[in-house]
Amino acid sequence: MPLEFSQLAQHWFGVVLIWIGLGSLAGLLARLVVPVREPSGPLPTLALGIAGSAVGLAALSWSLGNRPLDPISPLGFFAAGGGAVVLLVLYQIVHALAAKRADRDGRAEDNP
Repeated sequence: MPLEFSQLAQHWFGVVLIWIGLGSLAGLLARLVVPVREPSGPLPTLALGIAGSAVGLAALSWSLGNRPLDPISPLGFFAAGGGAVVLLVLYQIVHALAAKRADRDGRAEDNP
């Protein structure tokens, strides 16, 4: 007897797979566009892509007057990639500022 899921479970399983796939592609696109110093594994890239997809699609939907968008479209893909690029650039800025502050604090402790 094969395992069967309800229509609702099948729908949400498909939605999750779409977001994972779109997030993977958006994260890879962001990693190609923005040069990063440290290497990153597949899970941070996937998380970046999924978060960037949500941010990019939400920003585009808001700018178009809250019109719903299909994430599986060229416009949806570029919005997702753009959101991932924005998040990656913001991460790089915060990381650089934190490193600069840690370096400054480290020198202040060496020279009382």
